[in-house]
Amino acid sequence: IMWDKCGMARNEQGLREAIAEIQQLKKEFWSDVKIPGEINELNLELDKANRVADFIELGELMCRDALDRKESCGGHFREEMQTEEGEAKRDDANFSYVSAWEFRGESDWQLHKEELVFEVAKPSQRSYK
Repeated sequence: IMWDKCGMARNEQGLREAIAEIQQLKKEFWSDVKIPGEINELNLELDKANRVADFIELGELMCRDALDRKESCGGHFREEMQTEEGEAKRDDANFSYVSAWEFRGESDWQLHKEELVFEVAKPSQRSYK
């Protein structure tokens, strides 16, 4: 899911599909997960299951963040946000911030924005040609 729909080149349709697929995967995981082990012992299988659950949450959040950021910048390339030459098209007027997401419940996050201030080097459109 992540490789195909939230990789280096992303688009709105693929990101929406990825979120839906991850939510389905999450439902299947929680309904089917079986964790062997004893209740009063260190349980490495429980640790592994918790890591898988964390990775599922992280994957969904990465897709949501990529969907929210309607620009191309750095390692985030939105296919619908590119120049005629195929270069990444930035939108510094609307996206000069760090995204900090607060978990508020199942598939419910709130975006907090930390504005970026550029005093020396100003952001600019780049060309890699």
